[in-house]
Amino acid sequence: MTTRQRLNAQVGALPNPLVAARAMTSPSTPDRIEDPVIARGQRIRTALGLVGVTWLLLAYPLSDGRQDFVLGKLEELLIGCAIVVVAGVVAVALCVLSARPPLRRVYARRVAGPLKALGTLPLGVGVAWLMLAARRGDIISMSDVGPHDITFGLFGGTLGTIFTGLLVGLLFVAAALVCVAVLVAALLFTLTAAYTGLNSCFRTGEVHELLPALLSPLLVWSLYAFQLFAGPDVAAPPVVLHTFSLAGPLSVSALSLWEIRRLRTRYGITFGSLLGRWPQAR
Repeated sequence: MTTRQRLNAQVGALPNPLVAARAMTSPSTPDRIEDPVIARGQRIRTALGLVGVTWLLLAYPLSDGRQDFVLGKLEELLIGCAIVVVAGVVAVALCVLSARPPLRRVYARRVAGPLKALGTLPLGVGVAWLMLAARRGDIISMSDVGPHDITFGLFGGTLGTIFTGLLVGLLFVAAALVCVAVLVAALLFTLTAAYTGLNSCFRTGEVHELLPALLSPLLVWSLYAFQLFAGPDVAAPPVVLHTFSLAGPLSVSALSLWEIRRLRTRYGITFGSLLGRWPQAR
């Protein structure tokens, strides 16, 4: 192994918030059907959506400032996550309760994956909040420590107190740097988990392959309704705004319908198999 390969291996072994977030929010059930054509279609739709949004932002000025725009997008992301969380919990609960007894136990065992994915958001937000509180001194500050002499008078009371104060100050500076590093990692973890979790509908596909296709349209149409009340992000003509606003929900809905049809025709996965009314062809 060369020096470069050893360095790459060592870097890859380091804690990576992006890898951890994707690992916790990406489906990982070995017996789950994953159609490469469906995955490719989803990636293409996402790429086209990003290209369209980028062009819109470059072609027209923002309605508000950049900070308001970023905060607005973060708010939409959190709302989208809340919608998927609520809808996912309801959908999984309905699957467990409505399915026939043999499938109820299967679905109940598969709930662990979605629960783990749902736990990433409060975990990331909680760590970020804790680091912000520590950085502001809400947990402990220099004034809480007070003057002390850890040398027990070896250098005299005054010098010992000054030495202790300098040491405590250095410790607080080091702790502040650690807090900033952990805060950045927590924010990267939360944003990655939110993005990956939304794409996978927080691993609800591990319970049944149809659930992501059923939940995705609900998410995008809910966000569309929210944007109608929130106002446009850019100062563009109404025709352009309505076209771009409807393109996302319509494309996601069409892709979901195509996904449901492909799962039925290629793999025999239907609503009947979801509820255990008749077996699905694997």
